Amino acid sequence: MKQASKYLLTGSVVLIAVGLVLLKYWDYVVNPWTRDGQVRANVIQVTPRVSGPIVSLSVRDNQFVGAGELLFKIDPRTFQASLDEARAQYDVAADSYLAQEKQVEAAQAQVEVSRAAVLQAQSSIKEYASTIQKNRAELRRQQELLPQKATSQKSLERAQANYDISVEQRRGAEAALAQSRSSLTQAEADLAEVRANLGAAGQANASLRKAQSAVRQAELNLEFTEVRASVDGYVTNLDLRLGSQAVANQPALALVDVNSYWIDGFFKENEIGPMASGDRSIITLMTYPDKPLEGVVDSIGWGIAQQDGSTGADLLPTVNPTFEWIRLAQRVPVRISIKTLPEGIALRVGTSASVLVMTGRGSDGHETVPAAPALLQ
Repeated sequence: MKQASKYLLTGSVVLIAVGLVLLKYWDYVVNPWTRDGQVRANVIQVTPRVSGPIVSLSVRDNQFVGAGELLFKIDPRTFQASLDEARAQYDVAADSYLAQEKQVEAAQAQVEVSRAAVLQAQSSIKEYASTIQKNRAELRRQQELLPQKATSQKSLERAQANYDISVEQRRGAEAALAQSRSSLTQAEADLAEVRANLGAAGQANASLRKAQSAVRQAELNLEFTEVRASVDGYVTNLDLRLGSQAVANQPALALVDVNSYWIDGFFKENEIGPMASGDRSIITLMTYPDKPLEGVVDSIGWGIAQQDGSTGADLLPTVNPTFEWIRLAQRVPVRISIKTLPEGIALRVGTSASVLVMTGRGSDGHETVPAAPALLQ
């Protein structure tokens, strides 16, 4: 009887322990989890905008740098010379613009002179027309008085001469008017030509804008000789040396953005059905197996690459053999945002992690969840 009670007590203790273990890790058994997780972050490929030898290297491999901190410097002398030349060309363009402005002013003045000459000729024609009319009346009067012996032949001849002179003067004024109009037309054409050569006025002038653009480009190229960090992060894969040739638009080093870490968990397709953005998740890093991280499901991938049907040899589709009685589930990436990063944990891109998603639970849960057991890690 005592022996049976001992066995019963021992069995009860074992069952209770097993039940507690099962309850403790119920979330890890029921909720979707995967050991196929990776630490990810935005990796900036630092690329110089200009080419030249490196004359200053301010960082070392795996060093932390702040945003705006100098990484390396390219020899600036060539670009300084280009900037000096661009500024000189701008001065030439500005002087040429001022000279063309003076030409426009001179052409405008000539147009005004020609217009005044036209007005003067028109006024002279009117005056001569009035004189002709008066002299014609006097000539007729003298012609009428001569048969009556009321005037002399000499007075008639004088009236005739005055009339002829006024007619000739009007003809001269008409010729001067034609000449003045021709001069005005030529002056207006010259004004239009110098205005066209000048272009738009002020800072809108094309030649000035072109010269300014060249100066700005030269200034930017000189600024680009100093390559700075765009974000806070770690320099990695640094293979530069003093004197190395930096090539424009060719990556020189990598910079890991420390403010962009997330976890990619690759879950089987038959496990992502109940998942939703905002679900709480538990992340266990292989580097720190006893320090679980709190996370939140940010998004679930909408597609993965197709392997079957891709082009192979001779442009034929590649089809992998399968076993009909085994149906393999595809893995879909799930992006997990890290809520808080405890002290003493350093995330490294590409390292492994186990991820548990607690479906149906928002990120505001406060209960603590232990790290995944070694079997699940």
